[in-house]
Amino acid sequence: MEQVTVIGAGLAGCEAAWQLARRGVPVLLREMKPEKRSPAHQSGDFAELVCSNSLRAGNVENAVGLLKEEMRRCDSLILRCADEHQVPAGGALAVDRYGFSGAVTQAIRSHPLITVEEGEVTSVPDEGQVLIASGPLTSDALAADISSRFPGQNDLHFFDAVAPLISFESIDMDKAWFGSRYDKGTADYINCPMTREEYDAFWENLRCAKEAPLHDFDDGGVFEGCMPVEVMARRGHDTLCFGPLKPVGLTDPRRPDFRPYAVVQLRKDNALGTVYNMVGFQTHLTWPEQRRVFSMIPGLEQAEFLRYGVMHRNTYLHSPGLLNRYYQVIEQPRLTFAGQITGVEGYVESAASGLLAGAELARRVLGEPPIDFPQETALGALGYYVSDTSIVNFQPMNINFGIIPPLGYRVKGKRNKNAALAQRSLAALDTLSL
Repeated sequence: MEQVTVIGAGLAGCEAAWQLARRGVPVLLREMKPEKRSPAHQSGDFAELVCSNSLRAGNVENAVGLLKEEMRRCDSLILRCADEHQVPAGGALAVDRYGFSGAVTQAIRSHPLITVEEGEVTSVPDEGQVLIASGPLTSDALAADISSRFPGQNDLHFFDAVAPLISFESIDMDKAWFGSRYDKGTADYINCPMTREEYDAFWENLRCAKEAPLHDFDDGGVFEGCMPVEVMARRGHDTLCFGPLKPVGLTDPRRPDFRPYAVVQLRKDNALGTVYNMVGFQTHLTWPEQRRVFSMIPGLEQAEFLRYGVMHRNTYLHSPGLLNRYYQVIEQPRLTFAGQITGVEGYVESAASGLLAGAELARRVLGEPPIDFPQETALGALGYYVSDTSIVNFQPMNINFGIIPPLGYRVKGKRNKNAALAQRSLAALDTLSL
């Protein structure tokens, strides 16, 4: 049987390789780590989470929660490992990033139909079925080769930022407290409150702090879904208070009458609870400036930064007109793409595209008809989005109910409407031969 080459062992590449192999298709998985790493990579494991450790909302009334449930029903390796290595995060699915990546790596390396070849891939193989899941951190050489194959795709990229990680034992819990917004969950976040005076001083220093050098970067090029906190601060005095520092629904049980002006939240980043992530604090400030400014936050005066925030380039294709809804290249059908390089945004969406692309590619290799995930499913809707030629200004997109066809009848209340959309999606998925 024909072997499929998968380039990239991130979330999308691992999921695609798994979906191919579980259907009996042999896979050659090529990954540049550990021989070469991007500036954002820290580990040699596969499916590394370089940004947050959260896979976002868990309930199906939220679009990403629906997408995760669909993936579970399709035997997703990424969701299985995420569920096995979950850490408390209120209504969200967050994972111990090292346990999660280690589990994915072990599953991939131990599968008898998957052969792993380490080393940088600088060009797309000229023969055979190839699935490219090199991700938003595609190496310069491979990105150049991909661009050369598709005239007009050059220089398409946006920038993404990573939040700092802090040691729990260095957080002053006399000033901070455990709690979730509106007391949902089991007090999964650490909350650092600010008075108006403390916020004013923090905001003034943040918006003027020194940034790390970054070629060709300006505020207008920031992707809205992962905006550096200092860029957000420059947009207005209270912009942060309506974003990651929103104080609504957060009350310190020790001081029930105290109403903070702003609250910085920290989320558990590993199962042991020894590492916490600064929620919404993606940044490209210099490391000394991160320590200086972020230490102004009450409770973080003596914070030990286990990882500073960093900035890295994300690369993506202008997929409409280039890819079909199976993520297959229309004019070169032996090539398939998956992951954030296609224009889906987010961990879950990246893995979901790998699932669909890998499953449909397996069908083609086996000479079987396509699964044809309908647009009414979240999995199908993402494929339809990246292939929609009616989109004038194509940009990376998270899953949302806006790209899923409407019900065709009125349902009172947004939550009820979303629940009905989710019910329809799961019913449609259950009719498919997977």
